[in-house]
Amino acid sequence: MSTQSSQAQAWSPLRIAAYRNLWLALLAANIGTWMQTVGAQWLLVKTTDADTLVAAVQTASMLPILLFALPAGVLADAFDRRHLLISVQGFLAVVGVVLTVLTAIGHMGPALLLTLTFLLGTGQALTLPAWAAVIPQLVPREQIRSASSLGAISVNVARAIGPAVAGVLVAEAGVAVVFGVNAFTFLLFAFTLIRWRPESAKPTESPERFTAALRAGGRYVRYSPTLRRMLLRIVLFILPGSALWALLPIVASRRLGTSSHGYGLLLAALGIGAIVGGIALPKLRSRMSVSKLLGLAGLIFGLSLLDVATLDSLAAVAVALAPAGAAWVIVLANLNAEIQLFLPNWVRARGLAVYQVVFAGGQALGALAWGAVAQVIGLELTFIAAAAIMLLDAVALAMWPFPDLRDVDRQPAVIWPEVSLAVHPDPQAGPVLVTAAYKVRPEREREFMEAMRLVRDTRMRTGALRWGLFRVGEEPQRFVEVYRLATWDEHVRQHDNRFTGADRESEERAKTIADEGPRAWHLLPADTRAVHDAAAPSEGADEIGPRHQDTGASDRGTTGPDVGNDTVTRRM
Repeated sequence: MSTQSSQAQAWSPLRIAAYRNLWLALLAANIGTWMQTVGAQWLLVKTTDADTLVAAVQTASMLPILLFALPAGVLADAFDRRHLLISVQGFLAVVGVVLTVLTAIGHMGPALLLTLTFLLGTGQALTLPAWAAVIPQLVPREQIRSASSLGAISVNVARAIGPAVAGVLVAEAGVAVVFGVNAFTFLLFAFTLIRWRPESAKPTESPERFTAALRAGGRYVRYSPTLRRMLLRIVLFILPGSALWALLPIVASRRLGTSSHGYGLLLAALGIGAIVGGIALPKLRSRMSVSKLLGLAGLIFGLSLLDVATLDSLAAVAVALAPAGAAWVIVLANLNAEIQLFLPNWVRARGLAVYQVVFAGGQALGALAWGAVAQVIGLELTFIAAAAIMLLDAVALAMWPFPDLRDVDRQPAVIWPEVSLAVHPDPQAGPVLVTAAYKVRPEREREFMEAMRLVRDTRMRTGALRWGLFRVGEEPQRFVEVYRLATWDEHVRQHDNRFTGADRESEERAKTIADEGPRAWHLLPADTRAVHDAAAPSEGADEIGPRHQDTGASDRGTTGPDVGNDTVTRRM
C-alpha cells in the first residue's frame, strides 16, 4: 500500500457525516475532560500530601471504569446505545455544574473534589463501552482500524489543546471556569447524539437477562486465550506508563519549578507527539507487524521516562515527552483496533468493557502505587524504575510476540442447522445438556482429541458452563461430546449468532478427522412438556431424548449477518 493511499484510508471515516459530527463532538468532550483533570490536579498541588492527592485524581477518574465498565457493557449490549449515551451525558453535565458552583463559592475541599471526580469517572465508565460498540454502526468494518486511530488522535488533540487552555484559564480566571467549560462539552455531545438518527430495525430477539449477559461476557474472556494475551499486553504497558501521567504535575511544580502554564506545555508536548504518532500510524502499519510496532513504542516510551528522570530543563523535558506521546498512541490505537476487530458482534460491548476495565484499572492502581513509591524513594528513582520495567517489556515482545490475527476469520458464521425438536421448551427451561456422538479410527484418536480441545473453547466461549469428551465403553471407537448450558435460551443464542468463521474451522477440523458424526441430541429437563407430540417424527422413536438432525459433512455453515448490524434474526 502506498503512503498516499494509506493516509487517505486513515482519514476516510471522516467522510461519513454521522461519524464526523460525533467525532468532533467527542473531541470537544475530550478537551473538556483534560481541562477538568488539569484543574483538579492543580487545585491540589499545594495541599498537604500533594504527591498522593494529585495521583489520586487519576485514580478517582479511572477507578469507576474498573468497577462499572463491565456492567456498562452489558447495558450497552441490551439497550439502545444512543439513548444510553444521551442520558449519561445529561448526568455528567449536572455533576459538572455542581462542581463548578461549589468551586466558585470556595467550598471545594480535597475529599469533595475527589468524590465529584469519581462521579464524572462513573459517567465515563458508562459512556466508553457504548461509544466503542457504536463505531461499527457508523463505519464499515474495513475502516474500523482507521476509526480507532482517529479516536486516539481525538484524545491526543484534546491532550494538546485542553491542558494549554486550562493552564491559561486557571492562571487568568480560576479553576471554576475550567470546570464550567467541561460541563458545557457534555451538553454539546448530548446535543449531537440527539441530532444523529441512525437507521434501526425492530429487534427480533429479546435482550439477554442482565446476570446471564454479565456471566457470558466473563466466560468469553476466560476461554479466549488470544483475547487474554491482548489484555496482558495492555497491563504490561499501562502499569509502568501510568507513572508519567500520575506524577507529571509533581515534576512540573517541584522539579522544574513551573506554573500551570508550564504543566500545560508538558501535556501539550505529549499531545502533539501523540497526534504525530496517530498520523504516522497507517504508514507504520504498512511496514511493520503489530508486534514490532508495540516493541518499538515500548522502547521509545521507556527512554522518555529516563529523560524525565534526568533532565532539569522545562524545554528539554517537553521535547523528550513528544516521542512518549507518539509511543502511547501507537500502542493504544493498535490494541484497541485489534481487540475491536477480534470480538464478535454479540459480545463486543462486553469485551471492550473488559478492555477498558484492564486499561483503567492499570492506570488507577498504577497511579496510586507510583505516587506512594515516589513519596518513599523520590521522583527520579521512581521514573527510573518505571523505565526499567517498560524496557524489559519491550525486550520480552521479541520472545513472546503479539498474536498475528491477519488470517483469522472473525466474521459471524452459522455452523449448525436449525434445531428440530418434538417439544418446545420455555426459553428459561434448564439446565440443558447437548451431546454429539463421533466415530473415530484408533490411529486418529490423538489427533481428534487435540481438535476437540479447540471445540471445547468454542463451546465455553459461546455459552457452555461445563464440557466433557467421553469414550463409549461398549464401543471404544465412539466418542461423545457433552456440554451443559444454563437455559434453553442460552443455547438458542449460541445456535443463532455467537459463532465466527474461526469457530467453524475448529468444528470442521474435528468433523474431518472423525469417520462418522457428529450426531447430536438436546437433553431437556424431564418435566418439559411435549406440546406437539403429533408432529414428532416417527423415525428413531426408540432413541432417548429429543432428536436433532445430523451435523455431518453436509453442514458447512453459512456466513451470518454483517458485523455492523445489531439486529439478529432468531431462527426458531
